[in-house]
Amino acid sequence: MRPACASLDADALRHNLREVRKRSAARVMAIIKANGYGHGLVWVAKNLTQADAFGVASLEEGLELRAAGIPQEICLLEGFFESKEIPLILSERLTPVIHEAHQVVALQRFRGHGPLDVWIKVDTGMHRLGFLPEEVLQVVADLQATPLIRRIGLLSHLASGEVESGPATLQQISAFNALATPEFPRSFANSAGIIHWPETHGDWVRPGLMLYGASPIPGHTGSSLNLRPVMTLRSELISVRRRKKGDAIGYGGDYRCPEDMPVGIVGLGYGDGYPREVSPGVSVLIHGLRAPLIGRVSMDMLSVDMRAVAQAQVGDEVILWGQGLPVEEIAQAAGTIPYTLLCGLTQRLPRRDPL
Repeated sequence: MRPACASLDADALRHNLREVRKRSAARVMAIIKANGYGHGLVWVAKNLTQADAFGVASLEEGLELRAAGIPQEICLLEGFFESKEIPLILSERLTPVIHEAHQVVALQRFRGHGPLDVWIKVDTGMHRLGFLPEEVLQVVADLQATPLIRRIGLLSHLASGEVESGPATLQQISAFNALATPEFPRSFANSAGIIHWPETHGDWVRPGLMLYGASPIPGHTGSSLNLRPVMTLRSELISVRRRKKGDAIGYGGDYRCPEDMPVGIVGLGYGDGYPREVSPGVSVLIHGLRAPLIGRVSMDMLSVDMRAVAQAQVGDEVILWGQGLPVEEIAQAAGTIPYTLLCGLTQRLPRRDPL
């Protein structure tokens, strides 16, 4: 079988949740949308039994968790898209986020039985989803007058929480705190807010990226924040050949060997989700040593300069990110962010327990 896989460390996942709790006394809604940030939706939920609730993007993800026997509260962060979803939301005990007037109207017109808990999304400055602060009291009143509704919470989202101090976040905090609704539970902090902005912790925090061991803060890796990588992207050397000075490597011959040298071929490529856009010189780990990529990343393979690991052989393990090689480093070399790499792994890449 092809050696490429993403190995998953459940102990690291639970460690990262404990780090969240060290930073905040609030209840924890673990964000596991986008297939658990590429780690596997159900796998993450089953290994985070100490989370107070889970946050997902859609009804489909919520139903998948309930079908797997996940008992915690499940929040639908984008709410419902059509009124016909409401009966399923009720029967499966899901908690939608209400961010548009049409959702309020749909709940008012619904003739089934509750109770239904909801979050109201407040647009404090992200300008993506949600009601403006001056609209919130009317939305609260409309929902309180709806027999279906049992519990209402207020939820907002930081636009620039990764910046340790800045006027945009201070303005958002001020707008959220000014809402005259102290009786309702509040949720504001994402991973960056948990780390940088304790005044946003409120009643519920919503960690995402930090649960998976990566840093939401530019210039930091997860390990610098005492987080542990949950995913290690692994493969093996499937070929090792001695190439001559001047030999062109891979598509387009972009790289030419500066001297006679060993070149290794790793069984993993952009068809698995490894970024084709990485800049020259980004490395993999072989025997704990760095081996730079050379040439273009192919769909199923990539080439590495093995002069620093000349003793390596076909079948030796290669780490592409994770243990010993931060995913943040690979993301920076690809001109992107860790979220896109973790979420972008393709379905053909198996997720496995550690080797």
